[in-house]
Amino acid sequence: MYNNTRNNSFSELYEKPREKITRQGPGALKDWELTALLLGSGGKDRDVKTLSFELVSLMDSKNNCLQMADLLNIKGIGQARASLFLAAMELARRKLYPNRKKINHPKDLMMHLDQYADRKQECFFTLSLSGANEIQRIRLVSQGIVNRTLVHPREVFADLVSDRASSVILAHNHPSGNLIPSPEDREVTTRLKQSGELLGIEVLDHIIFSDRGYYSFLEGGEMG
Repeated sequence: MYNNTRNNSFSELYEKPREKITRQGPGALKDWELTALLLGSGGKDRDVKTLSFELVSLMDSKNNCLQMADLLNIKGIGQARASLFLAAMELARRKLYPNRKKINHPKDLMMHLDQYADRKQECFFTLSLSGANEIQRIRLVSQGIVNRTLVHPREVFADLVSDRASSVILAHNHPSGNLIPSPEDREVTTRLKQSGELLGIEVLDHIIFSDRGYYSFLEGGEMG
């Protein structure tokens, strides 16, 4: 289609992700659950779930470009854990990027977006694509209600230009589960589409998603 807690015991926090990965495979785990498995346990005065959520938040804010210093700033993360975490991310990058996933249809995106469907606030992402419609990068642009103030063309396209992206797909979650676009969603889409035309980076689609499914502006005939 596209063209171009403190109340939980350690065993409750750790065993559930471990049992889940055994039964269903790693794709079934949320980001914090995968992170908890890497950490193995909590730190002093902080359980593993708390640490995991903080690490996931840090990854989002840094667009998954973490440095040792970033991790060491988290209470409960020492050099050994930070090294393990960075090594895991680098190994994944080396193994996955040579076979970038080609996007042909909105549903192809959901394997990349499902992990964000349970976020408690709206998160706006860009997925930069090569000329072959392969995902180059997924970036978190903003957190909060999607509007023209938070989602400014400057913030959206700055990194896309540096990626030399051929096109981009926009995406954000609706924590309420309601997949109907708001007037602000449509306004932001139109504004970014126009900006992309000026920069030569085509906005192919805007995906609204939740744990109930997704809505595609392209499939809905709203991309003009």
